[in-house]
Amino acid sequence: MSYVTSIGLDVHARSITAVAFDPATGEVRSKRFGYAPAEVAAWTLAFDSPKAVYESGVTGFHLVRALRGLGVDCIVGAVSKMHKPAADKRKKNDRNDAEFLARQLAARNIKEVWIPDEECEAARDLSRVLEDVREDLTRAKHRLTHLLIRHGYEFDEIGPDGKRKGKWTRAHWEWIRSIELSEAAARDALDFYVSEVRHIEAQKKAIEKEIADYARADRWRGRVEALRRLKGIETMTAFSLVAEAGVFSRFESARAFSSWLGLTPSEHSSGERVSRGGIIKAGNTHLRKQLVESSWHYTRATTKRKRDQRGEEVPLAIENYAARGREAPCREAGSLCKAQSSPGGGQRGHRKRALLLGMGCGLHVGRGSRIETR
Repeated sequence: MSYVTSIGLDVHARSITAVAFDPATGEVRSKRFGYAPAEVAAWTLAFDSPKAVYESGVTGFHLVRALRGLGVDCIVGAVSKMHKPAADKRKKNDRNDAEFLARQLAARNIKEVWIPDEECEAARDLSRVLEDVREDLTRAKHRLTHLLIRHGYEFDEIGPDGKRKGKWTRAHWEWIRSIELSEAAARDALDFYVSEVRHIEAQKKAIEKEIADYARADRWRGRVEALRRLKGIETMTAFSLVAEAGVFSRFESARAFSSWLGLTPSEHSSGERVSRGGIIKAGNTHLRKQLVESSWHYTRATTKRKRDQRGEEVPLAIENYAARGREAPCREAGSLCKAQSSPGGGQRGHRKRALLLGMGCGLHVGRGSRIETR
């Protein structure tokens, strides 16, 4: 849709600063509002063929949906693709930020963010709750472990096979329950940390059950089952992938999907010198972390198909896509030992496997329109 007036919106939880810029005349007008989409819409629609933009971020997509519902052509710009001149960074305020957005929009220099529907955004929220709970559980376990170490206790039991037993197993919890600290305050602290870990573990199980139930819904089931055919991808990660990506067909290629994840290599080349480094980490943080963890499964993986779950029936077309998505990471895994022999080689190999796994997910469902419509 063509537009004449560019509207930049600097959005906060309690306020919206709007700047209108007409590139034909150079006229700039501004106004500050509370968080009132109706007032912003009325002011915006008073201009000639307006189009509005605000930065992606913590404010989410509520405003863009509200403005579109009121008849305003509004988009959300990818903040990671916006680069301010160094001089402008020293003159930061809400009005200047809004004017910067308006001028970038007028210059057609805004990378538009895909807007999920409310159901898709809700699925994202649920998958991110699980991520938060996992992080909380890790921190709680660290606090409990550190308390015991400070009092001279370290789990060091050896199993019948001669190997040290793992932590957070039944044997580990029995060992924790057997500990008697001398001071009452220390015993209270230990009881608190134990209760905290147990409580968060129960939360994690409950959320995983909720996600498993949602993953069986008609909207998600086909793509979740398809992604689960990739090694290292199970229901929780698959649900996160479909919730965060929304519609895989919006990515032009598997490499485009991998770039959106921030799994493409960085580069600092000049002239005849070509220098590439680690992944750029400029993408979807939530999925990137999960795929990096999943990529470890390929250190010992093969290209053989995954074992079907009870009652699971996978169409041949999906299994063929999955086979293609498994091949590249498995080939890369074969050179792991050689990579680890050089300084930083193991990390480079691991980053590449994560990149290939991201591409495998994109290849698996990015162009598979038959999967999107299942």
